[in-house]
Amino acid sequence: IKKKHPNVSRADLWALAACIAVEQMGGPKIPFRSGRVDATSGAQCGPDGRLPDAAQTQNHIRDVFVKRMGFTEAETVALIGAHTVGECHKDRSGYVGPWTHDKLGFDNSFYSHLLDEEWLVDTRYPQLQFTDRATKKLMMLPGDMAFILDPAFKKHVQRFAASDTSFHVEFAKAFQKLVEL
Repeated sequence: IKKKHPNVSRADLWALAACIAVEQMGGPKIPFRSGRVDATSGAQCGPDGRLPDAAQTQNHIRDVFVKRMGFTEAETVALIGAHTVGECHKDRSGYVGPWTHDKLGFDNSFYSHLLDEEWLVDTRYPQLQFTDRATKKLMMLPGDMAFILDPAFKKHVQRFAASDTSFHVEFAKAFQKLVEL
């Protein structure tokens, strides 16, 4: 695509691909606007640790999303809902496993699992992570657990667990804001 359309930035292509992927997995349609400029070196890509450290607590999450990036607490909780897809890989993050049983479907099951499952420390791995008591197939990161330990975050987790539509609407707005930062 880049060869055929050299004036389109790679950054726009990646952002558009992300928006389309969310929709194709059953998530919301995310409005897309072009205009990103490609960095010419790694030094232009910002500081290390742009995203929260998964081993940290709600204070760190707020420092990154609310204070540094300008998201509300509701937007922060909506964005973490992206953990409904995919899984962690030991060779990339040190963590292992999926958050949900359908790692290719975009729905509110991350929130339902977070609230409804009993989470145990998973002693199979050296880094602190949690596994569900029922199947021992799901995982949660320490940073994920912070969303139910903090009352201000938890009320949004509960709201999104109760309504897939509410999650989709708010995720679309928050994700658009994220890719336009």
